[in-house]
Amino acid sequence: MDRILRISGEMQRALTEIINRDMKDPRIPPITSVTRVKLTKDLQFAKAYVSIFGSPEEKKQTVDCLNSSSGFIRSMLGKRMIIRQLPKILFKVDDSVDVGTAMDMRIDEIIAGDRKKAEESAENREETD
Repeated sequence: MDRILRISGEMQRALTEIINRDMKDPRIPPITSVTRVKLTKDLQFAKAYVSIFGSPEEKKQTVDCLNSSSGFIRSMLGKRMIIRQLPKILFKVDDSVDVGTAMDMRIDEIIAGDRKKAEESAENREETD
């Protein structure tokens, strides 16, 4: 298991570098990174989760582009990693950043609402005194 984690970490770094430096496709936004790689135990397949800055349409287009370019990406990966057999790679959108941002905004809304209620409560107490 430790070996799989090491390989997936190295693959994550290499894929991010390949996408940002070697891919010349205009459909890939400049702020694109691989956030994690999940490998099967036999190292035959890999799911690469990609964080993409853009609209939902841009994210879908980028993932489609990456999946259609997986042969080129695998060949570039083979030059960077010394591994007996390179896994077949499937790219997927990683929405964890968007979910985290939405949660952060919701927390800020709740805190602002609590502050407003506390201020109103304090004003009501001052008026009754």
